[in-house]
Amino acid sequence: MKICLIPSIATNVEINCKESTINFLIEHQCPQCGAPAILEETDRLFACQYCRVNSYLMTDDFFRYLLPHPPDENKNIVYFPYWRFKGMLFFCGPSGIQNRFVDVSHQAIDASIFPISVGVRSQAMKLRFATAEMVGRFLKPQQSFDKFLSTFQERFGKSMPKPILHQSNIGETLSLIYSPFYLTDKLYDAILNKPVSAKLPENFNLDEFSGDRPHWHIRFVSALCPNCGWNLEGERDTLVLGCKNCNSAWYPVGKRLKQLKFAKFPNTGDRTIYLPFWRIKAEFSGINLESYADLIAVANLPRVVQNGWEDIPFRFWIPAFKVRPKVFLHLATQTTLSQPRQKLVSELPQARIYATTLPINEAVECLKLTLAGFMKPRKTIMERFCDIKIDAKSFSLVFMPFNEGHHEFIQPDFQLTINKNVLALSKNL
Repeated sequence: MKICLIPSIATNVEINCKESTINFLIEHQCPQCGAPAILEETDRLFACQYCRVNSYLMTDDFFRYLLPHPPDENKNIVYFPYWRFKGMLFFCGPSGIQNRFVDVSHQAIDASIFPISVGVRSQAMKLRFATAEMVGRFLKPQQSFDKFLSTFQERFGKSMPKPILHQSNIGETLSLIYSPFYLTDKLYDAILNKPVSAKLPENFNLDEFSGDRPHWHIRFVSALCPNCGWNLEGERDTLVLGCKNCNSAWYPVGKRLKQLKFAKFPNTGDRTIYLPFWRIKAEFSGINLESYADLIAVANLPRVVQNGWEDIPFRFWIPAFKVRPKVFLHLATQTTLSQPRQKLVSELPQARIYATTLPINEAVECLKLTLAGFMKPRKTIMERFCDIKIDAKSFSLVFMPFNEGHHEFIQPDFQLTINKNVLALSKNL
């Protein structure tokens, strides 16, 4: 795995330059029977192999983890916080849309004596959820994640062609990692029992850092249908759970599961996989894009507007799954340009369903980016793009059938193809 280093705020900040990365492995226990379990960072649906109970993981804001260390009652462990961001960055400029996939960790407290990042430990070690039962002193983050990310984006954007008209973070995963240390005359790494600093400065005082006693809780919501009590189904990393007993779909909102509007394309193929897309209705200011006829003009498509096209409402079609940036943008642009008009059926597919891993709020972040992908001519973007506002009004999840080939999944109606290996590697995004 290739790692780049970016100076200043990103000095020693690891950025994964490939378009895939390795997920955390997290040690935990089944909330029902206490059996040990190993979860991946992307896991949301947990199925215990011992008691067979399915649970769905939820948190109020973001997950907090700690790096485990050998127990020693004689050491006063201090947990130092690091922000970790993983996701796709898009920059829209005069020469087109630039994209990067990044995986970065950085101090959540500005303290030169502590290492500036967790390095590759988040990928090499099994983490644990940080909960209220943990013993030790947890230092409270002093730098907000938004400030860290904006500073990082600003420095990263310096290499992009100017002006930058728009930028978005898509498919982002935010978490806080606590790394264990202890103090003598030096600062020691509690994992390796080795010093990470020279002799402590005489004016160093750990009490200057405020503590943050953990009061966080991971909620395990029973994965039973709120409508009928049947088992909800889905891949372990999915955000949307389906009940085939009462034909319903459920999506995490706040502290509970909320019913989701969905539909599917009819298909009778034997080798079919259904990929999820968010279909989003939006209102615009600064541009006229209400119908399919308007899309022909905005995208400068080589088509003659037919009678009735002014009555076909325009919708964005955004992939509801994570995939590498270039493929993601291509799928969003091409499917939106196609404006699927097949009659949809309000049923869960009986064939394979690919996991929904991109939340709706992330899809909404992609709307203006998708517009930039098909808006023509480029001169129009330079002149008008910053004045365009998009307000999402409603959405639904639509399952689109793809036929399985030897190396690709193919959607013949809209001439879309996705390489199987690219889709498999995207499980780690």
